[in-house]
Amino acid sequence: MRSRGRFRSSPGLSAVRSCLLLLIIHMSAPVEARRVRGGRAQTRRMQQQQPEQQRMEGPESFPLDFSAVESNMDNFMVQVKNLAQSLYPCSAQKLQQDMKLHLLKNVSVTCNDGSPAGYYIKESKGSRRWLLFLEGGWYCFSKQTCNSRYETMRNLMSSTKWPQSRRGTGILSAEPEENPHWWNANMVFIPYCSSDVWSGATPKTGHSDYAFMGSLIIKEVVTELLTKGLDKAKVLLLAGSSAGGTGVLLNVDQVAEQMHSAGHSGVQVRGLADSGWFLDNKQYKFTDCLDTISCAPTEAIKRGIRYWAGLVPETCRQAHVGEEWNCFFGYKVYPTLKSPVFVVQWVFDEAQLTVDNIHLTGQPVHEAQWRYIENLGQELRSTLRDIPAMFAPACLSHELITRTYWMDIQVKGTSLPRALHCWDRSLQSNLHLNGSHSNHGLKKNRNTPLRGCPLHLIDSCPWPHCNPTCPTIRDQLTGQEMSVVQFLKHMGFDVQKMAQQQGMDPKRLLGMLSNGS
Repeated sequence: MRSRGRFRSSPGLSAVRSCLLLLIIHMSAPVEARRVRGGRAQTRRMQQQQPEQQRMEGPESFPLDFSAVESNMDNFMVQVKNLAQSLYPCSAQKLQQDMKLHLLKNVSVTCNDGSPAGYYIKESKGSRRWLLFLEGGWYCFSKQTCNSRYETMRNLMSSTKWPQSRRGTGILSAEPEENPHWWNANMVFIPYCSSDVWSGATPKTGHSDYAFMGSLIIKEVVTELLTKGLDKAKVLLLAGSSAGGTGVLLNVDQVAEQMHSAGHSGVQVRGLADSGWFLDNKQYKFTDCLDTISCAPTEAIKRGIRYWAGLVPETCRQAHVGEEWNCFFGYKVYPTLKSPVFVVQWVFDEAQLTVDNIHLTGQPVHEAQWRYIENLGQELRSTLRDIPAMFAPACLSHELITRTYWMDIQVKGTSLPRALHCWDRSLQSNLHLNGSHSNHGLKKNRNTPLRGCPLHLIDSCPWPHCNPTCPTIRDQLTGQEMSVVQFLKHMGFDVQKMAQQQGMDPKRLLGMLSNGS
């Protein structure tokens, strides 16, 4: 009976194996046989290098050479999926795309309320690339603000009602059309439940209402992942959005040092900070620090770092002794980091404008507010001037890398996934030139961009949403889509005055705006 049972199941297994084998054979065939428009054949060089690469790194689950088809990656990925779906036995098997919840085994590392912290994971057997994502979601900095947060946003302070699985989007997506370069990586989503911008290391006690253990949560997750294959990783990308983006800046060197101390110094640890590059600028309108939203960023962080007993990178701490709050601001902590970090930041970030008390709803903004917004864009650009790897569209928005439309946004004709791929290739090239296996300590300004592969991407146009690829804006009252011209007029944009300042005809300026120029 047992042998018959095994015999009945073997055709299904054989079909899956055969189908995967066909897919790999197809992908490994000479490039001329599967040419994508704009791609260049490098078959002989690939065949010569493959045995040596396998001896050095071990087999990958999908050994694809994306550089051969990178000029038309979208078309290539569609062909890959169409091929997979055309093989009936494969398409009949539902590939696992959801990330599954794992609560930490070390129950002493907790969320704010003392419930165990955890992570979601989708493993990709055979892949040596790992992406660890830090969720965002503001913070609280006092008993009053934390009590209010617990009442209204409990999932950001407790794990008691977390779902058992999550579906990744954007850079966490398992779909190659949505995520062309990281779709087959090991994906880890770390929920934000410490309210401390991922900086705390303080447990809940009888004398404290809440635990603040964001930094320790990251450390404990990495420790557990080392037993799940992270110890064999080639690349570990620590990514995050909003407070998670700031958390990347605060923790990327700690993760690199943790891997080194555990004997895995060959793992290339990198950071991807999305929408976490905040400015400690003066608010448009000063308000008392009564709640998280209206409190000036500097004052909120000063109060928070004391309340959380927050930790910052040691090199930054030494540069700002007694004023460690400075290390929560990207342009101050970045120069002290050893690990390579790619910065993604909207030039006109909605969260930044919110804490600066600029609210773009209801009535059009006044001229003074408009000048403040323009100056904010100029300030942000100045802080990003010397960042070698960055992507900064002149849009009014917040967070990008996990949005389903993240491939649509472009700066100077380059999308964010393309820029990240260029960054990856640039880092690999520099590692080979330096004869090193780890990029920890590699000087960031030596990451020379490859020819035709831009890394420093920032819009120079001066107004919000002057980039034609910006996300769609909707009227907050009616829900209707707004054109760029409608949006700018809604904000109080004076076409006549701006045209005069630019020395051009108002009709020509309107035409440029309508065309997204």
